[in-house]
Amino acid sequence: MAVLEKGNITIHTENIFPIIKKSLYTDHEIFLRELISNSVDAISKLKMASFAGEMKGEVPEPEIVIAVDKDQKTLSISDNGIGMTADEIKKYINQVAFSSAEEFIHKYQKTANDLIGHFGLGFYSAFMVAKQVEIDTLSYQEGAQAVHWCCDGSPEFELTESSRTEIGTTITLTLMDEEQEYLEDSRIKQLVKTYSDFISVPIKFEGESINKQRSVWKESPQNLTKEDYLEFYRYLYPFQEDPLLWVHLNTDYPFLVNGILYFPKLRPDVDVSKGSIKLFCNQVFVSDHCEEIIPEFLMPLRGVIDSPDIPLNVSRSALTNHRTVRGITNHISKKIADRLKSIYEETPEEYIRCWEDVGTFVKYGSLKEDKFKKQVEDILIYRTTYQPADTVAKTEDTTTKVQVETEGDVWQEVGDNKGDEATQLTYEKSGYTTLKAYLERNKERHENRVFYCTDQANQATYVELYKNQGLEVLFMDSFIDTNYFIPFLEREYSDVQFSRVDSELDKTLLQENEDKEIVDPATNKTRSEQIKELFEKALNKPKVNIRTESLKSNTPESVPQID
Repeated sequence: MAVLEKGNITIHTENIFPIIKKSLYTDHEIFLRELISNSVDAISKLKMASFAGEMKGEVPEPEIVIAVDKDQKTLSISDNGIGMTADEIKKYINQVAFSSAEEFIHKYQKTANDLIGHFGLGFYSAFMVAKQVEIDTLSYQEGAQAVHWCCDGSPEFELTESSRTEIGTTITLTLMDEEQEYLEDSRIKQLVKTYSDFISVPIKFEGESINKQRSVWKESPQNLTKEDYLEFYRYLYPFQEDPLLWVHLNTDYPFLVNGILYFPKLRPDVDVSKGSIKLFCNQVFVSDHCEEIIPEFLMPLRGVIDSPDIPLNVSRSALTNHRTVRGITNHISKKIADRLKSIYEETPEEYIRCWEDVGTFVKYGSLKEDKFKKQVEDILIYRTTYQPADTVAKTEDTTTKVQVETEGDVWQEVGDNKGDEATQLTYEKSGYTTLKAYLERNKERHENRVFYCTDQANQATYVELYKNQGLEVLFMDSFIDTNYFIPFLEREYSDVQFSRVDSELDKTLLQENEDKEIVDPATNKTRSEQIKELFEKALNKPKVNIRTESLKSNTPESVPQID
């Protein structure tokens, strides 16, 4: 066949291939991801050319075919996309994606080790594993001549005519001796599953499609069922408990973001600083580290974030301060808050069921991010000792009722009119309340005062004491409450006094002058004095000040206060 051209790829290209092989990508295995992504692009471009009326005939059913020849030590990736002419090969391949070699080296050599990934250099990643790369291609353009390009990793290439008759491109890699693992069936299937499982084009290997193809997060939420979401979660995280709830992200302005984030059930040994969210770009897996994109308090979430607007060609340290990334981060926080508010208002029983786990996210997010705190402050709920007098809410102009669910004694609301009052009643019947409702309910008896319990077992006597006197107690007994959230509330609500039930007793619990009654005529001592002496003798700590308070009826006779 006639040789169309011989030459060098660009000026100083002897510097390019060592950078690609040693520095540009940390993992050699991503070469297959890059070549498959290029094939997907080629198939998409052919569709667009057809829609524009630039192509005669029908567009073939899209497919990508992977083949290996262990005897020849070759791996090939074929597509039936748009193809290339000789001039396009010179433009897109020989000129290194429009950049000169000097620009290429200057731009990537210093930051190569910090790259998350860069899709613009996809084709050249093949040289990380191949000692020779060939392109056999035929353009969709009428009358185009098929061409064959070959390069052995040096600056030299050869471009010749080809006998190819089908539109599309085949990339053939003759693998290096140390890269023979990429000829193994299991390795190829594993790489496709990891990086290219959700692209919409079937990837065929040994006569069968080996990728899932369906990217659920790119679909409209209206077209998805609960089982669709659960099936996707189980596929991503096999052998895990089903998630509590999820949020579907679908935004096209001011940036493009799709994804599904799941709230998992938190285990005691979970590392909240380690993320499990997978980052994709146009349905191609990029990384399972999203620390710079996902707010810190949402790191334990699971699922998928897909956005072509996240810059993949900058160092990870630069992502944090990138304007688009900050916008995406804020958007994700807002969508999480919006979703939680809708569940709180529309399905209180579901919100209550998940609160033990979800509440940790919400409280931690309130601590870490002021915007998020303002978005969720009205849906923070607390277990309470308050019990409404009525067990069923009935009105003449509504069908709303409240009934008990058999499992877990959870109250749920049913009916057509779910107003704010009915929703609040649902929470109250479940033994939950908001801080706002608590303060409003108790303002006449103790305005701007909150009584709370941090240890239900050890403080049970005190809780009963308060309940018997008609005082409502909130339970704030999770690890995040006692260590972080209560001090946070005290700062946020500076006009509200937060009192732990076993600290200073409220005056409404005390019986005035009861402690002055003399009970031992021989010593002329009161009951309070006797109890005080008993504790002083038992403790034997002179510097400890002990005092006693007389309590009202239906409570223990006295509770010592140790200062």
